[in-house]
Amino acid sequence: MDTIENGRFGLRRAVDLGKLAPEQLRATLARIRPVTTMAESVGAAGLTVEAVPEDLDLKCRVFRQMDELVPPRAILTSNSAGLPITALAYSTARPGQVVGWHWAQPCAVMRMAEIIRAPSTMEATIAIVCDRARSCGKNPVVVKDQPEQWGYVANRINAAVRREARRVVDEGICTEEEVDTLMKDCFRWPMGPFELWGGRTLK
Repeated sequence: MDTIENGRFGLRRAVDLGKLAPEQLRATLARIRPVTTMAESVGAAGLTVEAVPEDLDLKCRVFRQMDELVPPRAILTSNSAGLPITALAYSTARPGQVVGWHWAQPCAVMRMAEIIRAPSTMEATIAIVCDRARSCGKNPVVVKDQPEQWGYVANRINAAVRREARRVVDEGICTEEEVDTLMKDCFRWPMGPFELWGGRTLK
């Protein structure tokens, strides 16, 4: 709760920047109720967003638990960055109501909503999640699940850029700073790949 209110991308920062009124901050905090059990968390939910670490076994266990606890019409979404939504869907008795909803960090700021459709996902599920994403100020884009590939669309393309940027520097073609300058000047990127991720992370 302290991070939500006072963190770098917290609500108080939004107030300081004039993007949120003080009364909106108070109203937002009043809508958040921290809990310590799964039953308290999802027992009456109409839509859930799972955000546990990127471990498929763990996510499947969480989806099985949620499936047993939530109301029959509830939709289960995963904030996975690249694991197969199809596997999560079939760990439940409601595969048509399971969909990926990949958020970008920091979630309070970034508009991305990568909505991942498994083969079993119903159209009504997609429509509801896209509508909810828009109500959060996001820009939903629906993509197909790719169980053989990690990363859906955004992270697959990003990973390819990161690999190639690292390769041209390692080959001595140019420096990290020069890569960043070229990508910004040529493609109008606000930041180059090394500025965005830091050179040591581009493997």
